[in-house]
Amino acid sequence: MHGRNSQLSVVESLLGEARAKRGGALVVRGHAGIGKTMLLAVARDRATASGMVVLQANGAEAETALPFAGLHQLLAPLLGTLSRLTPRLQRTLRGAFGQDDTRPDLFSLGLAVLELLGEHAARSPLLVVAEDAHWLDPETLEVLAFVARRLTVEPIAVLFAVRAQHTDVLCRTGLRGLHLAELGDDAARRILDDHAAELPPRLRDRILAEAAGNPLALVELPRLLASESGQTGPDSAPELLPLNDRLESAFTDRFEQMPAETRAVLAVFAADTGCPLPTLLAVAAILTRTEVTAEAIQPAIDAGLLQVHAQRLRFRHPLVRSAVYRSVSDIARLTIHSVLAGTLDDNPDRRAWHRSASTLGPDDEVSAELEAAAGRALERGALGVAVTGLDRASELTTDPVRRSSLLLSAADLASQLHDRRVAARLVARIDPRPRDVTERGRLEVVRDMVEPGDVRDLARIDELCGHALDAYAAGDTGLAAMLCWRAASRCWWACLPPEAGARVMTVFDKLGLDDDDPRALAVAAYAQPDALGPDVLRRLPTLTPDRTDTDGLHFLGGAALVLGDFVTASSMMTTVAAGYRAQGRVALLARTLSSAGFIRLWLGRWPAVRADTEEAEALAEETGEQFWVVAARASRALHEAMAGNSGPATRLADAVLASPLVTGVRFAAEAAQHARGVAANAEGRYEEALAMLTRVFDPADSVHHLDMSGWALPDLADAAVRSGRRGEVSGIVGRARERAERFPSPMLQRSLAYAEAVLAPDEQAGPAFAHAFALDHTEWPVHRARLQLAYGTWLRRRKRILESRPSLRAARDGFDELGAHAWGRLAREELRASGEESTGRAVRSGERLTAQELQTALLAAAGLSNREIGQRLFLSHRTVSSHLYRIYPKLGISGRSQLRAALDALP
Repeated sequence: MHGRNSQLSVVESLLGEARAKRGGALVVRGHAGIGKTMLLAVARDRATASGMVVLQANGAEAETALPFAGLHQLLAPLLGTLSRLTPRLQRTLRGAFGQDDTRPDLFSLGLAVLELLGEHAARSPLLVVAEDAHWLDPETLEVLAFVARRLTVEPIAVLFAVRAQHTDVLCRTGLRGLHLAELGDDAARRILDDHAAELPPRLRDRILAEAAGNPLALVELPRLLASESGQTGPDSAPELLPLNDRLESAFTDRFEQMPAETRAVLAVFAADTGCPLPTLLAVAAILTRTEVTAEAIQPAIDAGLLQVHAQRLRFRHPLVRSAVYRSVSDIARLTIHSVLAGTLDDNPDRRAWHRSASTLGPDDEVSAELEAAAGRALERGALGVAVTGLDRASELTTDPVRRSSLLLSAADLASQLHDRRVAARLVARIDPRPRDVTERGRLEVVRDMVEPGDVRDLARIDELCGHALDAYAAGDTGLAAMLCWRAASRCWWACLPPEAGARVMTVFDKLGLDDDDPRALAVAAYAQPDALGPDVLRRLPTLTPDRTDTDGLHFLGGAALVLGDFVTASSMMTTVAAGYRAQGRVALLARTLSSAGFIRLWLGRWPAVRADTEEAEALAEETGEQFWVVAARASRALHEAMAGNSGPATRLADAVLASPLVTGVRFAAEAAQHARGVAANAEGRYEEALAMLTRVFDPADSVHHLDMSGWALPDLADAAVRSGRRGEVSGIVGRARERAERFPSPMLQRSLAYAEAVLAPDEQAGPAFAHAFALDHTEWPVHRARLQLAYGTWLRRRKRILESRPSLRAARDGFDELGAHAWGRLAREELRASGEESTGRAVRSGERLTAQELQTALLAAAGLSNREIGQRLFLSHRTVSSHLYRIYPKLGISGRSQLRAALDALP
């Protein structure tokens, strides 16, 4: 290879790191013919020479609609060793390949593949190659991306090759990229010298100009242009074509020079590159009406059109396949697909796709076959393939009602995949006035998920409620409830006026759901927290929820969260997260962890908060839930601010507020603004903090949220007192007091009690502190420690020095346990002012653990094995082992048996 030394060095480094048990991945991008295939070939050769085992999957257009076709191709050499996996992971893989009734989720499947590859890599390092990755079926690509992101301690290297124009493929995976640009002049001339040294100068210059540094063009254009010059004269200049067209023309010319039997084999292979050799020859024989043997393939190999690699026949380059397929007449193509379909009775999925390719115009029978194939793909967890199948089935049906139904099903699946672009395209093709009321309601749910628009739009809430009434009238109460839930969610997210929520409840009340139905409690809490929240808060402690109903618990936990009952919410969200994790519903897991992280801040579970929010952000990135990436960062910002890390907190909060995804979503904007205020307080910028925090109480401000603003009362009070501007917040506190009298939110009550005590004149503060301490703070250590600091400070100011010290010590110790550096510093300053020196805070061992190490340590201390921990956290058991190896010295212990005691000593 000429001119690729730097790229080869990157690949060699990747292989070397993998051999040293520091696995990684690389996405090679470039235009057709730029040298991706050659670079991968060199990687395979060097890997093999160094003792690595090479596994390869080649993407093919004909197989993009076949569930896990690429994954089966890649793992075929290893499938005889599935017994090395746990029974659950064995079932997961077999389910993906249609050999078991298990319906796998992609994260569990990714873990199964990671473990299978890891088992083999432990014996010999692996190189996994995915060529033409843009043509792999969607699920294979997702699984390989999942694996590639988790190779930190595995002796595995992964190389993807992606055509440059497929910019969306692997674009948000965080994987390292390597761009192959055009070659420089010197390298281009050397390649031309290697392949066509005797060219006349004028033709040579023209090839260099037209190839423009594309290696494949430098190899293939000399023959084509020499042929053209021979026909038209050396001085003539045939019309220039785009480079890809020129290259295809070169391959077409070579194809047309092949014997008839070879052309037939090539034509059939271009229609289905996964076609077994006997079928390939049989179909070619039908086309030529003569016997075709394997010898017919050799001329194509000799001409550089085909090659044999890893015991598989393949085109030398994707442009060869494209050139051959285009060269075949339309009727011949239809015939080929029709004959191929007739040979595939034992493979109904492949047969359905060949039948669809052999069909001219609508065909309800073929449409039904495609729908059935999509159903089978769905059973195997291949939602992306199912979307494609339903889409194509919709194109072939003659029934407009069925067409809309198929498109709606496809859009629904696309929304579950969080592929908003595909879902929106499908929705746009659905009849905007479906004849079936239920389908109209389903369409609105999908549309609200993929095209939510402005969450503040009151007209949209009315639309959703109207569709809910229609669905209820049609007998579908579940759909009606879901539509009401979508409307109610908008009310709380955007903090809409009470009358918006009242409209939702007017419709919801007609559905007749039981008062204790989780959906009823959630809709009431989100739609009208002021009016209906008190009743929901009274009901929540009396319920005995079904803890196997993960979705029901999610509704209840959400209701508790928005109403400020964080203890109940945390308990339920913990169970919900475990349920979604076990079910592989990772997008919902990311949402749950983001919410749980926020409420656990106030309950003092800060190590878990750090683990939850970092995992939530990572999983949201992987599943394409970009809003929840931003929401998780808002939680992280508030955590950093409360910990006293003002710089990181402010940067995170500013990024959240700058994101267009939070436009109108006031709960996320309020959290970020709250974090900015806490950070300013921590740095002593009290007047600035007061200005920032006052905004969250202003209904006209974009960062205001009625419920969440109440949670910021302690920080507002601190800023007002320390800036000497207590009187400016009296109106805010008064309105909060009026609300708390009718709205028994545990979070609001504790926050208000603190604010009133801190803001009270010194001579009147005693009863206010007594009232605040009368509230139960057992599970509210943040409020307790802050109250102790404020009370100790008040006592010291009143010259009650000896009385102040116990409260100040308790505050200091409480903040140290939390890891709240700024508040802990204030407690030490107050202790010094009282005449008592306090040593600086030591960094607890647990704070030096990364979020994932902390999760690992907690699960290991609970008695889970490395494999069980890996399945919980979607990591290989070898990664878990590596985490534990680093955890022990950080905690000052030597083994697993000491973990529980070491962690018990932490907060």
